Amino acid sequence: MALIGYFSSYPRFTQVPEGEALVRLSIVHAAERLQECRERTPEELAKLAPNMRAALDCPRERAPLAVELEFDGKVVYRRSVPPAGLRRDGAAAVHHRMQVPAGRHHVVARLRDRAGEGFDYTREATLEIPPGSSLVIDFSVAQGGFVFKGS
Repeated sequence: MALIGYFSSYPRFTQVPEGEALVRLSIVHAAERLQECRERTPEELAKLAPNMRAALDCPRERAPLAVELEFDGKVVYRRSVPPAGLRRDGAAAVHHRMQVPAGRHHVVARLRDRAGEGFDYTREATLEIPPGSSLVIDFSVAQGGFVFKGS
């Protein structure tokens, strides 16, 4: 019985080493379409089967997500993530986990969800990350872009 009591408390499990903190970048986002919808000509519509005669032709393929994460002036994560799906028309998913020293950090997160250069969303913050805690960097268009959540 004492053995069970011992192993229920020891050895202690820690998710990150002492003095460290965990950062998780977690994004699932559907980028803009690569091409705009266009109106079909009457000749094009006539060639289609009656049940396929939609006036607009909207290609489904989406742009890849460009994601960049910077900690204390150093880029620690930079990726171009393709959209999911056979037709590349789904949401792109980004999941990245890293350990950082606990303490004050200047964090910059950037995302581009269209074809072209530059970034559409940027969030910059100086955060105090306690030892053993977790910082989650999420993305939500409804909330205006990047969301930093600490635990």
